[in-house]
Amino acid sequence: MQLIGLTGGIASGKSTIASRLAELGAVVVDADRIAREVVEPGTPALAEIARTFGDGVIAADGSLDRPALGAIVFGDADALQKLNGITHPAVLAASTARFEAAGAADPAAIVVYDVPLLVESANEYPFDLVVVAHADAATRIDRLVRLRGMDAAEAERRIGSQASDEERLAVADVVIDTDGSLDRTREQVDELWESLRS
Repeated sequence: MQLIGLTGGIASGKSTIASRLAELGAVVVDADRIAREVVEPGTPALAEIARTFGDGVIAADGSLDRPALGAIVFGDADALQKLNGITHPAVLAASTARFEAAGAADPAAIVVYDVPLLVESANEYPFDLVVVAHADAATRIDRLVRLRGMDAAEAERRIGSQASDEERLAVADVVIDTDGSLDRTREQVDELWESLRS
């Protein structure tokens, strides 16, 4: 089994790359999806969040009230560290279980871990390769404004709150340049897939 880390800043084309790799036969494990699953009602992580931050972070239906929790942790480094101390081990355990299941089902599997915050988080995974989706800031701002309806100032703030391009490129084994056309991005992904298969 090969474990590939896939990362990139907001609106960098990372999801496009992950989708194409899945079409080609990769097993894609989505860190964001797992992060949502580990705090669903009835999970140990959600119970621990309620114990740590109070019942005010639990919505009437028993789910996590993300805006209420966000109001507590954003801008408070200690609170954010406590939250990460609850959620990161749960995400790590769930992700590892999916990697192991994929490897058990197919020892030759190519598993792609789609992880937006690979650079920002303490990376515990032994990746065989780190792939970075890269587009310049102007392209990413344009995509956020045009495709997601964000205003330009908010788009710049979101990009500025993440790891810098330099930090991401420093960990890259492979860079997929997504500044060009969708076809050009797909060509690069297809080339990557062929190299992984050979």
